[in-house]
Amino acid sequence: SILYIKKDLALQTTMEGLVVAMSLIGATVITTCSGPISDWLGRRPMLIISSVLYFLGSLVMLWSPNVYVLCLARLLDGFGIGLAVTLVPVYISETAPSDIRGSLNTLPQFSGSGGMFLSYCMVFGMSLTASPSWRVMLGVLAIPSLFYFILTIFFLPESPRWLVSKGRMLEAKKVLQRLRGQEDVSGEMALLVEGLGIGGDASIEEYIIGPDDDDDHEETTDRDKIRLYGSQAGLSRLAKPVTGQSSLGLGLVSRHGSLAMDPLVTLFGSVHEKLHPETGSMRSALFPTFGSMFSTADPHIKNEHWDEESLQREGEDYISDGAAGDSDDNLHSPLISRQTTSLEKDLPPPPSHGSLLNNIRRHSSLMQESGDPVGSTGIGGGWQLAWKWSGKGEDGKKQGEFKRIYLHEEGGTGNRRGSMVSIPDEGDFVHAAALVSQPALYSKELIGEQPVGPAMVHPSTTASKGPIWEALLEPGVKHALFVGIGIQLLQQFSGINGVLYYTPQILEEAGVAILLADLGLSSTSSSFLISAVTTLLMLPSIGIAMRLMDVTGRRQLLLVTIPVLIVSLVILIIGSVVNFGSVVHAAISTVCVIVYFCFFVMGYGPIPNILCAEIFPTRVRGLCIAICALVFWIGDIIVTYSLPVMLSTLGLAGVFGVYAVVCVISFIFVYLKVPETKGMPLEVITEFFSVGSKQAAAAKNE
Repeated sequence: SILYIKKDLALQTTMEGLVVAMSLIGATVITTCSGPISDWLGRRPMLIISSVLYFLGSLVMLWSPNVYVLCLARLLDGFGIGLAVTLVPVYISETAPSDIRGSLNTLPQFSGSGGMFLSYCMVFGMSLTASPSWRVMLGVLAIPSLFYFILTIFFLPESPRWLVSKGRMLEAKKVLQRLRGQEDVSGEMALLVEGLGIGGDASIEEYIIGPDDDDDHEETTDRDKIRLYGSQAGLSRLAKPVTGQSSLGLGLVSRHGSLAMDPLVTLFGSVHEKLHPETGSMRSALFPTFGSMFSTADPHIKNEHWDEESLQREGEDYISDGAAGDSDDNLHSPLISRQTTSLEKDLPPPPSHGSLLNNIRRHSSLMQESGDPVGSTGIGGGWQLAWKWSGKGEDGKKQGEFKRIYLHEEGGTGNRRGSMVSIPDEGDFVHAAALVSQPALYSKELIGEQPVGPAMVHPSTTASKGPIWEALLEPGVKHALFVGIGIQLLQQFSGINGVLYYTPQILEEAGVAILLADLGLSSTSSSFLISAVTTLLMLPSIGIAMRLMDVTGRRQLLLVTIPVLIVSLVILIIGSVVNFGSVVHAAISTVCVIVYFCFFVMGYGPIPNILCAEIFPTRVRGLCIAICALVFWIGDIIVTYSLPVMLSTLGLAGVFGVYAVVCVISFIFVYLKVPETKGMPLEVITEFFSVGSKQAAAAKNE
């Protein structure tokens, strides 16, 4: 539309650039505050505001009597763009199951390219008329923005992770049940609560895990064995620690032959190398009847704030203070209740576990039609969530420890380590790696503050006490910020905007427009038609990326597609320098531009936003995403305004040369610094960043 705006309003070059840049400026400004505000208000309200800004901006653009009003409208439009681009990947990552999160997060790329194709088709059709209206071109945005508003108001639930971070457990549970299509979401609810913690002392351990034959769940007398508990009722498991370095821990010191390889990359890689297809789904049944922390509770205590989700079962004859109110602000109704305190742990459980536990057991298992159980401890990607309690020491004075564990089957059964543990039935034992850390429900900040037991206070109340900026100094968060900022900056400098903005000029110089002129099309209509065809060819490529994002993974897609970008740019440079003849030059340039676009949208287009939405803890996700998005928009502005200067000084071949060099740097950065996150729960990813960063730093110091 700028071609027609320039003629209609008689714009000078400076004002023309300002009209184009106002949306970028608006997106950059709104991005600086979008993250913290979304952490405060929620993801859904910010997306609703985005749709309203789109709608208002389109109406003002449709009316614009002069360039100043048009700039204001473009600013409003930029605000809507900034909110959508920043928060949509966050929302999708926080709501999607881990095994399809990458595919769903590629949808914005698909819908964006589809929208570009439709807009080019519309503008191409209008360019064939006697007097195309740029106001209609811009004002038509009101139609999709109205649909956007209706969808966000009536169909979009709030992010369950954000709800849990605010202590609104009942709402989070209902949203998860709606999204997952099942009633039993206790395992994932427990996972979301655990995701509220940041940092903490974490370690990588290795266990041989087998059945617990003790029906009374009394504390084991074998000091070499640990009883593990799950998030709901069932049999607990006994775990025997394996001495020596875990295969996951080896990832921290293994550099795959390269001193520059980030050990965190090999740590993530060690998980995916050992992931078997049968353990990679959300329905992983490593512990199909895993135990419950409720098995050690005293059911006769009936006046405390128990978990509301457990109290509202059918036939329940138990009412708590936490469940008595109708308010959703049930901060004092934690997922695991006060049975975790050391005082109660010392008391033997009564013969009958009471009506509370019986009701939980009756409703705890969900069977698929196929007959395969859905383990409530399964949290996606072959991972399981559990807790362990280590009792008092031999002198009786040492207080026991309560730890949270993320377990991942390593593909080997107990017979591979037969010397480590006595195995009556080899098929019942599993070899698993474990990420062990302080649980959010029993955090250091809560210990000593609550006389009735630290688990009586929801972790969100503790998480909100400290300054959020301090969390950015955690080693895992700093490491994730380095990866996120680096990949966003390199993506912008890899040349996509340069090739996108100058595609008509590139193809026109190559003689493609001359070929289309034989059809009776003007140069302007030809450029629109070429751009429409190019964006149409992107759509199948994005479809392939959606299929591969959760199969081959983000890292592998980048390592495969970036070299193709480099080759395409190099051939464009050669075509600009060497004279191949008009027809050959036109064919080479067209093919290279199309190949560049198609492979860019398969990898480097969607993956930076996907990664940035995955690698930060829940509490600071909005803030960190805002920082990365701010870098994205600043890079966009730099590239946009440096292009004319670079073209005048270096020429088109020189510009493509710079982009090719940046793509080479991008490949090296991805290979050395960007880990693979496919299929992993967000909380496990952030835990990996935490433990990997701290142990890598400790190894360097040693």
